[in-house]
Amino acid sequence: MFDDITIARKGAAQVLVLAHFKGEPLDRKSASLDASGAALAASKRTEATGEAGVVVEAFPGKSYERVFVVGLGDKTKLDAGTFRAVAAGIGRKMAAVKASTLRVDIAAPLAQTKVDAFAAGSAFGEGMGLLSWVCDVFRGKATTDPKRTKLAMQFADAEFETGVDRGLGLAESTNFARTLSQSPPNVATPDFMADQATKLARKTGMKCTVFRDDALVREKCEGLINVGKASENKPCLIRVEYTPKGGGKGKPVVLIGKTVTYDTGGLSLKINNGMVGMKRDKDGGCAVLGAMHAIATVIKPNKRVIAYLTAAENSLSDEAYRPDDVLTYRNGVTVEVTNTDAEGRLVLADALCYTCEKDNPACIIDLATLTGGVVVALGSTYAGMFCEDDKLRAQVEAAATISGERVWRLPMHTEYREMMKSPVADIINSNPNRKAHPIQGAAFLSYFVKENIPWCHLDIAGVHAVEKNAGMFIDGPTGWGVRLLAEMLDA
Repeated sequence: MFDDITIARKGAAQVLVLAHFKGEPLDRKSASLDASGAALAASKRTEATGEAGVVVEAFPGKSYERVFVVGLGDKTKLDAGTFRAVAAGIGRKMAAVKASTLRVDIAAPLAQTKVDAFAAGSAFGEGMGLLSWVCDVFRGKATTDPKRTKLAMQFADAEFETGVDRGLGLAESTNFARTLSQSPPNVATPDFMADQATKLARKTGMKCTVFRDDALVREKCEGLINVGKASENKPCLIRVEYTPKGGGKGKPVVLIGKTVTYDTGGLSLKINNGMVGMKRDKDGGCAVLGAMHAIATVIKPNKRVIAYLTAAENSLSDEAYRPDDVLTYRNGVTVEVTNTDAEGRLVLADALCYTCEKDNPACIIDLATLTGGVVVALGSTYAGMFCEDDKLRAQVEAAATISGERVWRLPMHTEYREMMKSPVADIINSNPNRKAHPIQGAAFLSYFVKENIPWCHLDIAGVHAVEKNAGMFIDGPTGWGVRLLAEMLDA
């Protein structure tokens, strides 16, 4: 919606932004900022509901061209996350009236609550930054060039402003992931994803290693080799490492992202329109790479963080892997393939085996658009979380609360692992019995994680994209997980 967003510290603003709570007009101090009284009058109009993000407009005739009075919701329920909706409401109104400068002064109502100004500012920056995402690089001459303004924002509260700066940084990282997600499969091949990771590492001082061809064979990456061998776009395992100054302390945190750049289903071919949108089967990897962007540019934790992107295209040819094939992984576990459309877990298993053996991680978190079953179970409201380690689960849940990216714990009982047993090999990659469908994927992955390593699997199939233009998102990818992982590492 905007070409650029910056924080300005001087100059006149076209729009003044004030705020009020649900069921209340402007407080006295806020109302005094508009000598004309137009803002106070606007806050008493029927359409000024005070719901979070609802904006009413006033025209004071002096100092400012307009005043926006934005709702903060119920005073007793206000939290920092509310300010994402507040920013989205303001941003959409600014774009609608084509205004380019605003001053936000909501210190008075914020002082009436226990909400931290920095945290509120960070959420505000995220909301405004996420709303500003555009991806026009694939539009051609048949599309009218949109006229977008640059937006400059001023803030009355210094602590809030500092938070906004952080939030804009997190939004930039998330938007990086969203642009990767939006890129079509003829562009965003495994090599393209490796190139993006390499460029990011070079720009931010991280280290990037890409395993291809003979290196995949040497490292026994059976999942990537087999899932990717039908495509002319060859698979790779991408490793990105962040190391703080001084080398960091303790074991590294490992992030793993499923990066299937296109999924036809392989020989277990997707039917009807089931392939449309499968360019987004790489969104776990996009989120992990976006998180590494945030870690290197915004969070800068005092510990090593290692990311793996398991990049492959699940295609068809006479080279395709088949149902009935048996794969032997580097940890010795054998897998009978029963469904080539359950490929994500096969490539993730490579990274899980590798990092458990090579990195001795403090913990592992993987993100994947893994199952349609999790969408049936949780819709687009929560990501499915599988984590049996109490400490790690608490850390993920705390980060999810801050980022507003909600997770819901699903069970991982031993009986689910038994469902994955094979009559031919150790395990199967998909049980034709549809019971506990989202749990099957997690149960399969558990065979590739050492028991003493804390591990969390996040199935993001229901939350990685939205279908409507509302709030801080337009229809398309959300970059789900970038901010959650960043917040966890920041904590």
